[in-house]
Amino acid sequence: MAKHGHPSARKSKKGPTVGSGGQGRQKLEGRGPTPKAEDRSWHPAGKRKAAKERLEAAKSRTGGRKPNAATSTSGGPRSAKKSGDTEVVSGRNSVLEALRARIPATALTIAVRIDMDDRVKEALSLATKRGVPILEVTRPEIDRMTGDSVHQGIALSVPPYEYAHPDDLLERAADRDEPALIIALDGITDPRNLGAIIRSTAAFGGHGVIVPQRRSVGVTASAWKTSAGAAARTPVAMAANLTQTLKALKQQGVFVLGLDGDGDVSLPGLELADQPLVIVVGSEGKGLSRLVAETCDAIVSIPISEATESLNAGIAASVTLYEVARRRVTA
Repeated sequence: MAKHGHPSARKSKKGPTVGSGGQGRQKLEGRGPTPKAEDRSWHPAGKRKAAKERLEAAKSRTGGRKPNAATSTSGGPRSAKKSGDTEVVSGRNSVLEALRARIPATALTIAVRIDMDDRVKEALSLATKRGVPILEVTRPEIDRMTGDSVHQGIALSVPPYEYAHPDDLLERAADRDEPALIIALDGITDPRNLGAIIRSTAAFGGHGVIVPQRRSVGVTASAWKTSAGAAARTPVAMAANLTQTLKALKQQGVFVLGLDGDGDVSLPGLELADQPLVIVVGSEGKGLSRLVAETCDAIVSIPISEATESLNAGIAASVTLYEVARRRVTA
């Protein structure tokens, strides 16, 4: 767990700031009256107005029916992206937990004359049942394979994860005749948070997770393991540019909500829950990046007690997913 909690939950707002005292007032002469807050596209009030207009337009298009997002019109085949080179999970406990979680594996490697304790025996049994090839090699070979990490004579080779395309998540929602519910990660680097978010997405009826190609964790063996098998049922898509991907989703009728402690909308007051949604979770400590925040239709905060400093990213995503799912059931 990250040292700092997720900034979507805060116990207090920022304190008052010192005014300008009228400095630079002459520079405003001749520019006319200051636009209303709701007429400024970058202002929270302006975003609320734009989101409300989009919501009314969406409702008029659907004629009161359950909303859904339009699927991509780009056409043509889409190839899944892979996370990189084969990953190696080493150590008896880690290998056994990975096999129990049914992480996809291409080979189980054990050292010659390994001490057969219960963990090794169970790992061999699970690999055999799943048809995972078992290789017996010398210890120097496992040393090279694991980069001289502590392996205890056993290692599991995991293939690169095959990512979906963001449009695939919309198609998944359309196939279920449900309004899209997608989680997007902005700068999340802890694989355990990713795994927990994948698990929560599956638990609350979400249609997938989007991770950026850069400055973000990918689906590693650790993330897969934390998901408790949900990664096998819930697709994860990769976005080359998260901001552009969010804008493309907005053009297809999806509303983008960012989580931040200084949000202008409180989670219990969320009115867009029954609409196609992408919920963006920022990194612990830093929160949402500026460009992503500016792209959001609304910034949502989670009210918490003053005794709690903050929530981590995985928990913040879970709470939001639960509230959206609850509202959709009762709508």
